[in-house]
Amino acid sequence: MPTIERLLTDKRALNHSRLQTLDAAPLSDGEALLAVRRVALTTNNITYAAFGDAMQYWNFFPTGEEGWGHVPAWGFADVVASTVSGVEPGERFYGYFPLASHLRMQPVRVSERGFYDGAQHRQALVSAYNQYTRVSHDPAYRSADENLQMLLRPLFITSFMLADFLQDNGFFGARRLVLSSASSKTAYGTAFCLESARGVELVALTSPRNAAFVEGLGCYQRTLGYEQLEELDTATPTLYVDFSGDEALRARVHHHFGGSLVYDCFAGSAANTGFLREQALPGPKPVFYFAPVQIRKRNTDWGHAEVNRRFNEAQMAFIRRVQEGPRPWLEVEEREGLAAAQSLLAHLCAGQVDPRSGHVVVL
Repeated sequence: MPTIERLLTDKRALNHSRLQTLDAAPLSDGEALLAVRRVALTTNNITYAAFGDAMQYWNFFPTGEEGWGHVPAWGFADVVASTVSGVEPGERFYGYFPLASHLRMQPVRVSERGFYDGAQHRQALVSAYNQYTRVSHDPAYRSADENLQMLLRPLFITSFMLADFLQDNGFFGARRLVLSSASSKTAYGTAFCLESARGVELVALTSPRNAAFVEGLGCYQRTLGYEQLEELDTATPTLYVDFSGDEALRARVHHHFGGSLVYDCFAGSAANTGFLREQALPGPKPVFYFAPVQIRKRNTDWGHAEVNRRFNEAQMAFIRRVQEGPRPWLEVEEREGLAAAQSLLAHLCAGQVDPRSGHVVVL
């Protein structure tokens, strides 16, 4: 069996991590060993870590070391050994992996589409993260698009279902949506999905250094710096979609719009490493948005196959969009090895990554 290299992150200081090497024990019946080949790292991974305890993200890949966790990442892995029928060495799967060279798994519910990890510690966790897709039976898979799929799919499922959630609820009566951290991939993915929505204006809030990038996206009707928030009129019913997690900004939004703020949707954050705190703000109480809830609703409304069809169609359109033009929305940068992942995590924690860059770590 191979040695396993893994990157452990200090749960109390997400910019601090260390490499560790372990010997892999032989497989037991019902187990498979997958070699992680490539993963994507974005601010989404920092969000997983920031809410690791509150949302149980640390629980997917326990390290056995108090205070240290595995930051999860979406990527591709190959089966290198297996005792499970239908999960054969050489097969490639897309899914949720730790920042490590290998992952020991217990495949269950094996089908043509893939399998679920049936490890005992994952039974009480959100099933969407336990599912692994066989690339040979994934209608959305293109080998040339692996990097883009890793970078965009986990973010875009949030964007797609968030846009659907807002439309499903009639935007809670809003005629304006204000999106913070508008340069983030999840934010502009949401805006992309809402481009055809009628009767609502999409307003981007962003930092001065990212304003030109956001304006160039073309999916927002208006782009403002954070310092310009108070220039927005307070007569228009407004919905705040918070991708920043900035408590001071949230307070400004609530105090500025007052009674015209109809809903505050907290969609996640890499900036705030805490969960939503009570701030005694005027207006609606901020509500945390969790994509799997809307996915379950639409699986009931439309059926699993139709949800997948709609998502795959939208995802392929989004991938085409981010690649087009002389200056694409996303430029992929590949780095090699877990040491590179370690450095990149520190930069992501510090917010030092160009919004146009998409980072892939090849293992």
